[in-house]
Amino acid sequence: MWLVLGTAIIIEVGATLALRASKGFRRKRWIAPVISGYTASLCLLWKALSLGMPVGVAYGVWTACGVALVAIVARFLFNDPLTMKMAIGITFVVCGVLAIELARVPGHGAN
Repeated sequence: MWLVLGTAIIIEVGATLALRASKGFRRKRWIAPVISGYTASLCLLWKALSLGMPVGVAYGVWTACGVALVAIVARFLFNDPLTMKMAIGITFVVCGVLAIELARVPGHGAN
């Protein structure tokens, strides 16, 4: 279940970076990776949910990891800004998702 979600995250990050590289789809070669990446990522997210992962946890981890990874990788690939305030914000998002995961009551689904 976590491997499926992790794969969905990596693919979604790749699709988002391809979207950035496409420059608003002006670079046509990036259209296929964007569409196929987002499609594959959503299918894998669906698979993680169908395996029993609570939607709040799956979506929270998916989005938090996606935000953090895209910001970090885009800093190096595209020279996008990554300020200390942004890094602190990313840390808060990741901590929030961890709090949601750790607060779950074992054996009670999404409770």
